[in-house]
Amino acid sequence: MNESDVRERLADVRDPDLGGDIVSLGLVNDVEVDEAAGIVRVSLALGAPFSPNESAIADDVRETLADTGLDVELSASIPDDLSADEQVLPGVQNVIAVASGKGGVGKSTMAVNVAAGLSQLGARVGLFDADVYGPNVPRMVSAEERPETDGETIVPPERFGVKLMSMDFLTGEDDPVIWRGPMVHKIITQLVEDVEWGELDYLVMDLPPGTGDTQLTILQTLPLTGAVIVTTPQEVALDDAVKGLRMFGKHDTNVLGIAENMAGFRCPDCGGFHEIFGSGGGKALAADHDLPFLGGIPLDPDVRTGGDDGEPVVLEDGETADAFKVLVENVANNAGVVRRRGVSEGR
Repeated sequence: MNESDVRERLADVRDPDLGGDIVSLGLVNDVEVDEAAGIVRVSLALGAPFSPNESAIADDVRETLADTGLDVELSASIPDDLSADEQVLPGVQNVIAVASGKGGVGKSTMAVNVAAGLSQLGARVGLFDADVYGPNVPRMVSAEERPETDGETIVPPERFGVKLMSMDFLTGEDDPVIWRGPMVHKIITQLVEDVEWGELDYLVMDLPPGTGDTQLTILQTLPLTGAVIVTTPQEVALDDAVKGLRMFGKHDTNVLGIAENMAGFRCPDCGGFHEIFGSGGGKALAADHDLPFLGGIPLDPDVRTGGDDGEPVVLEDGETADAFKVLVENVANNAGVVRRRGVSEGR
């Protein structure tokens, strides 16, 4: 068994999203056969840790090589053309922005549950609450601990296995934030540079609603893997969501998909399902713009309770938790598609 034999076998492993085999797609970085040690080492260009589809690819590789008599050691990495000194966040594999065209659609709730859900899958996760004018994340995860600093670097606290940074940590409890554009740019840039995120699989960024200075700074500063656009089924929310799509499009940022919040309410008394804000708007928006529909989250009092009490509902059991878990897996899968497609098209 030599490298050529291994690659021939790996040509039978298909990428479920890109539609080709992993060898012809350029997703096999390296193969090393050490017959003396009885080991075959395979490096794969997989960039979304703990995403179900990339985990399935890895399982298929193991199964394909199972009868070789060799132990299979897998590693995953996507080479970066920049040196560590040139990278903005060298220890972070994926930066995912959670955005909305308007306020009140549950964007922060979505960001918190996506981050907690990714951590629950086993990923190393950070959550950056960049909503300058309404930072709610600390309350939504019951973060009583504040960041530590030595005057130069900031060490973020953790909740539910997620490292946290919020604009709320920088202001008084009830102080209004009155910052002009240049100040917003400065503070966001400083936080990016000074926070010790360490090694992360995902950094989830909760952006403020709309298309203002904070979004522009982040788009210009950070290497985003992609964005999640949050909307409700309501027409006025959908109109504003389109503005968010156009903002990311103008900056050549991938949109990982559309997440629909408040997608119907199941009455606990009568058992009926009521579409209070309309029906199918998020799915239709995704279809109109040829984007993935990540999933719909029902209007559920448990979501509100979880946000107020600092316990993300994705960590619980039940219909709404399951809906969030599906959405989280779709976010991770689509981040993987973006990374693998980049490798395949750039080789």
